[in-house]
Amino acid sequence: MHEVELKSVVDDLPLRRRHVEGAGGRLRFAGTMMDWYYTLDTRPDSGAGRLRVRTYQAPAGGWTELTWKGSARLERGYKVREELNTRVEDETTLREILERTGFAMSEYITREIAWYVFGGASVRLEQFPRMDLLVEVEGAPEAIEHAIQATRISREQFTTEPLKEFLRRFETRTGTKALLE
Repeated sequence: MHEVELKSVVDDLPLRRRHVEGAGGRLRFAGTMMDWYYTLDTRPDSGAGRLRVRTYQAPAGGWTELTWKGSARLERGYKVREELNTRVEDETTLREILERTGFAMSEYITREIAWYVFGGASVRLEQFPRMDLLVEVEGAPEAIEHAIQATRISREQFTTEPLKEFLRRFETRTGTKALLE
């Protein structure tokens, strides 16, 4: 399965949520999303991809997923990567299995999200502990373009850049260290 995505900074979270909802977006999840990234101790920079354990938590319940993420590339102006994903019953045991088999946690990120389904696209508005608000739109290119219109954020503001570039720009602009956990 391939993930196709674009990201943008969000100026006004409640306004953008209202726009997506007004255009027909259905809220799939609102709450905390936590990511633990793992790489093999013996070859952390091999380009073979990495594993992500993602947990969704909200008062109404949640779930955990394990995802293998391949290397990202650009195709026709979109960021594309191969991903394999499955739900996991016990996140704590999964993380212990990864560590016992040679995987080391390389990164941890947490944020509050509002995740919408909009046509064939996923629109996820993300609020980090200390960084710009972001929106990530995933799906087929045509569905992404339609969902971008629903946010009413200018198409030119969407980019294929990785999260690290958004961090760098935030820190350069504000003189403040970004905080993702």
